[in-house]
Amino acid sequence: MNTEQGYVLLVEDDVDILELLDTTLSIQQYRVVTAQNGREALGIVQKELPRLVIADIMMPHLDGYGLVHRLKINPETRHIPVVFITATYVASEDREFALKIGVARIIPKPINFETFLETVEELLTRGTRTTAELFDEFKYYDGYRQLLEAKLDQKNKQIARSEHLLGGLSDAVDRDLQDSLRHAIQDSVEIKLLLAEIQKQLDRISRAG
Repeated sequence: MNTEQGYVLLVEDDVDILELLDTTLSIQQYRVVTAQNGREALGIVQKELPRLVIADIMMPHLDGYGLVHRLKINPETRHIPVVFITATYVASEDREFALKIGVARIIPKPINFETFLETVEELLTRGTRTTAELFDEFKYYDGYRQLLEAKLDQKNKQIARSEHLLGGLSDAVDRDLQDSLRHAIQDSVEIKLLLAEIQKQLDRISRAG
């Protein structure tokens, strides 16, 4: 437990998970501030710098990668350690990209709370290494684009498999498959929106260069 001055910023669009993490940290006597998307989180950071940011990746308005990007390009916030919690971005390439852009840890969902609390304590006690290296926006967006394109391909294959299987299963299994299909379609839509935004940023950087 670490009760030194400062706060932990939780950023999660799922209200149930947000409340659970908030309660878990508050019981340990951490000061916690919450936000439901990256844009809201940045507004909080501008008022007072957190000691640690814990963020989901898939969020509306500004996702976890976008939040890290904005923290890392600002010398005043570059040193703040960031932990990702995610159910979608858990493959080796996801971890590699996240670490490359400065994320300190990645914790998969469902969350192991013992590991979660150990990670929080470690980062608040030891912090993370800082770097004076300039943040390369083009490399960031290009790497993010490649990662999302791979995710979109996976989601499209999952959707195609689910649609093919629907109708040939029992009602109970069929309902579970429909729920999975709805989540996959929602993820696919969000990824496409992110890809469109990222392409705008890449075009902007190319024009400026």
